[in-house]
Amino acid sequence: MKRRVVITGLGAVTPIGIGVGEFWKNLCAGKSGLRKITKFDTTNFQVKVAAEVIDFDPANWIDAKEIKKMDTFIQFAIAASDMCVIDSGLKLDSVNRDRIGVLIGSGIGGLPAIEKQHKTLLDRGPRRISPFFIPMLIINLASGQVSMRFGLKGPNSAVATACATGLHAIGDSYRMIVNNEVDAMIAGGTESVITPLAVGGFQAMRALSTSFNDTPEKASRPFDKLRDGFVVGEGSGIVLLEELEHARKRNARIYGEVIGYSLNADAYHITAPSPNGEGASKCMTEAMKSANIKPQEVDYINAHGTSTPLNDKSESYSVKNAFGDHAGSLAISSIKSMIGHLLGAAGGAAVVATALTITNDLIPPTINYENPDPECDLDYVPNVSRKTKVDVAMVNSFGFGGTNASLVIKKFENE
Repeated sequence: MKRRVVITGLGAVTPIGIGVGEFWKNLCAGKSGLRKITKFDTTNFQVKVAAEVIDFDPANWIDAKEIKKMDTFIQFAIAASDMCVIDSGLKLDSVNRDRIGVLIGSGIGGLPAIEKQHKTLLDRGPRRISPFFIPMLIINLASGQVSMRFGLKGPNSAVATACATGLHAIGDSYRMIVNNEVDAMIAGGTESVITPLAVGGFQAMRALSTSFNDTPEKASRPFDKLRDGFVVGEGSGIVLLEELEHARKRNARIYGEVIGYSLNADAYHITAPSPNGEGASKCMTEAMKSANIKPQEVDYINAHGTSTPLNDKSESYSVKNAFGDHAGSLAISSIKSMIGHLLGAAGGAAVVATALTITNDLIPPTINYENPDPECDLDYVPNVSRKTKVDVAMVNSFGFGGTNASLVIKKFENE
């Protein structure tokens, strides 16, 4: 009999709130976390807008002597993981820590540390490079630090699949529990690369929005006809996945049940999605097969919805291909309209939001949807959150390199 996997803890560090409560409240209120960039001087940049995490103090979670050993993406992961474990009510002293693991990914990792230490190398020479430089920047140290923090001796790994990272980490963790390799996993994504090099690199690709520098809160507008690029964000979204009986034994609160997962590739282009959405469409179809459900059973999709001309059109096509006549009945929204694109953390934040959507029967909106696009003609829950019954939801994440992920979550039924 297939082992069942439930979500029992949530943690979030986002541009619209540190902590799940603040994040969820502001999502449902349609609050924008997009602002003019403050982390560096944008005088020579066309891009002026990002979604920065405001008022994050790592000292609230991490000892002062340890902070200097971690780049910001690791600090975000520790904070979100702490929140997640506390939210779950899991008492680590009463469980088998050999059967609990950590899988937290990042799309880029410690780029701020690289930029800073490279400057140190040029200005002051190699002897002044921090001895913590390498552990600060490598992607798996988010999982490593969380594993050490909680003494968890199960799998300790990382995913780096661009913008699909967080969802791959959660989906892969789900499979580990189903396959009886572990009883629980702390999983998700984390990212913090609002830096001159990252923004300059994305700008060079013409991937970022440049048309709304004077009205930054309008810059991320998924599925809207005037969308002109994504807005880079930062943060972390972490969940605790648990085998159902493991959760039942401790009377855990359950946000939802993960019932299906798929990942595949477009095999088309290094950055652009397949124009007809073929890869994403098949990924969604296979996720539904994995969940043993029919398309008409899905109520809501938390879309990848980046606000780029190509992605939003391709994702809309792929939903139509995967869901057929039911596509027009689906509610679809993109939280990137409010928090920007968290890159490797995007999927983690989306799963946190979707678990809360199912729990509360409340769908966050796609804000800034003002000008319908004939090629994006589905129900994107425009501008205002929607109270409606959500029994089954899908989360989509797609990344550079043509990598795709779809996860299916349903309202928990105590069968």
